Amino acid sequence: MYDRYQSPLSERYASREMQYIFSPDKKFRTWRRLWIALAETERELGLNITKEQIEELKEHQDDINYEVAKQREKEVRHDVMSHVYAYGVQCPKAKGIIHLGATSCYVGDNTDIIIMTEALKLVRRKLINVIDELAGFADKYKAQPTLAFTHFQPAQPTTVGKRATLWLQDLILDLEDVEYVIGTMKLLGSKGTTGTQASFLELFDGDHEKVKQVDKRIAEKMGFAGCYAVSGQTYSRKVDSRVVNVLAGIAQSAHKFSNDIRLLQHLKEVEEPFEKSQIGSSAMAYKRNPMRSERMASLADYVMADAMNPMLVASTQWFERTLDDSANKRLSVPEGFLAVDGILDLYLNVVDGLVVYPKVIEKRLMSELPFMATENIMMDAVKAGGDRQELHERIRTLSMEAGRNVKENGGDNNLLELIAADPAFNMTLEELKTTMEPSRYVGRSREQVEEFLQEVIKPVLDANAELLGVKAEINV
Repeated sequence: MYDRYQSPLSERYASREMQYIFSPDKKFRTWRRLWIALAETERELGLNITKEQIEELKEHQDDINYEVAKQREKEVRHDVMSHVYAYGVQCPKAKGIIHLGATSCYVGDNTDIIIMTEALKLVRRKLINVIDELAGFADKYKAQPTLAFTHFQPAQPTTVGKRATLWLQDLILDLEDVEYVIGTMKLLGSKGTTGTQASFLELFDGDHEKVKQVDKRIAEKMGFAGCYAVSGQTYSRKVDSRVVNVLAGIAQSAHKFSNDIRLLQHLKEVEEPFEKSQIGSSAMAYKRNPMRSERMASLADYVMADAMNPMLVASTQWFERTLDDSANKRLSVPEGFLAVDGILDLYLNVVDGLVVYPKVIEKRLMSELPFMATENIMMDAVKAGGDRQELHERIRTLSMEAGRNVKENGGDNNLLELIAADPAFNMTLEELKTTMEPSRYVGRSREQVEEFLQEVIKPVLDANAELLGVKAEINV
């Protein structure tokens, strides 16, 4: 157990559910389902295949004799034919019709499509649950004023909930992409060695209509709307690229969120979950490092880089197929899904336990608010009879002086005191402080949150109510 490499994606990051989807057991069970679908279809279309043979295949659909297949593969060096042989050992009456007319890509490629589709559905379910959790957070803090940043410099205030809608908007775009790709997934079907269906035309004595029915019926039996109309020996590897690009999009969104949380935790405004016995640093016992958000960012980097793999594979396939895709896609597609699965579990876990510190948020906002309130102060002074141009110049000069006091002297923002002492404004300090109500400066933040949750998020959650309730499965 400890003397060989083990993938962290399985050991540390991905859920058991996602790991099973890409497990050998799932793959080989799907192969047998495909062989049954093929045999049933061929029988329905008139080939000499008996009901008894079909029943025998179904009887041993799930009790795979792995040791027989493993031993056979050592001899013949071919995984598909080894499993055809092993299935035939269990099904002696049906062994002669297993895989009839098909190539290895019949089980290999169709299984890949089936597995990717199931994995996309799991990603979709987790994504919807993250959206649900984050929507609750946005609603809870929709009216909590906070300092907003552009260029990570203090800017016009927003609210904590409004900022959360920015994270939500990215996830909605990801969900739309996931749903689109799920809706367009098709099987390869059974196209033969170069995609011409020549072997099936031979089996069905030149009957083109029956050959056309083969793909249609296999797709129906496997729960798909159809098969790709044309192919070489394999489905187009652009399908893999399209799928992994969707995963990379989720990684982008999660990375952005994790960056924001890490910056906010540095500011002590927001903090990701930190367990009672958790250790933040081996050397500095007081530290509470944002390790979950950092892990999200790290996995997201991997997924975004992983998107290059299927791009390269798809662009370099020769004619009807080459085999230089095989080793790469065995790694890039499963590991992309396993990493995104881990990312979404982390995302859900972080949002579920996110701690907000309103007093810290208010203190930072109030330290910057005098600068942002100067427009209102100037307008009030103009209404009291002041000269707008003169007041503008005075505000600019006093703001620079207050800025120097903060930066060079390490003092508090004393802009209000400076303005109160300037006769051009004719305003007392108490009058100036009345302009410091944060809610005056957040615009329509609260209303935007409410409208977004009602008009965009609620329809999504209502339409997917049966998918809600996922709890994050993470290794801390």
